[in-house]
Amino acid sequence: MDAELAAMRAELSDLRAAQQKLAARLQEAEDYRDLMNLQCAYGYYVDKGMWDEAADLFAENGTLEIAGRGVYVGRERARAYLKCLPAYGHGVLFNHMQLQPVIHVDSKAGTAKARWRTFITIGWLGKEGRWGEATYENEYVRENGKWRIAKLHGVINFYAEYDKGWHKGGVPLLRSIDGLEPDLPPSFEYEAYPEPVITPFHFDEP
Repeated sequence: MDAELAAMRAELSDLRAAQQKLAARLQEAEDYRDLMNLQCAYGYYVDKGMWDEAADLFAENGTLEIAGRGVYVGRERARAYLKCLPAYGHGVLFNHMQLQPVIHVDSKAGTAKARWRTFITIGWLGKEGRWGEATYENEYVRENGKWRIAKLHGVINFYAEYDKGWHKGGVPLLRSIDGLEPDLPPSFEYEAYPEPVITPFHFDEP
């Protein structure tokens, strides 16, 4: 009887451990989905010049850094930066597709890191059309029960005139936003194509 009871207790302990492991995996899967939706929603909002909606996806103390223009600290500073970008309207194309994610989640800590690629097509009817591509190395935090962007860092790999193509060279990066100074200098200095740039990876192995 004692042996049978001991066996039942051991089996129950194993079942509880398995249940906890499955619950943790389920949480990670749900967090992965939520992070995918968060980043892709950011892309959709940027596409249409919905700057307030895009800024609301940042954590209260989140940071934004794009194209080596310096770091903007805090949700409201990210909002100010985004509102300096072109307005969406007739004849304006401003697409930033969010692609190729490599995501690492710490569900227990409520933090995550992800590497993304964005393919860019922008243009103004009758004026100019450009395309480009950038790498994001982002961080996220669960804030008030929802995932938010803790750090958005976009590094431009190439930016070129559509009609000329990248084989004719790239468009020099615009290093500043008129009337809006960054809070911190760029994380690192670089030039886009034709100069080579490799955005530092947040992981050693995927």
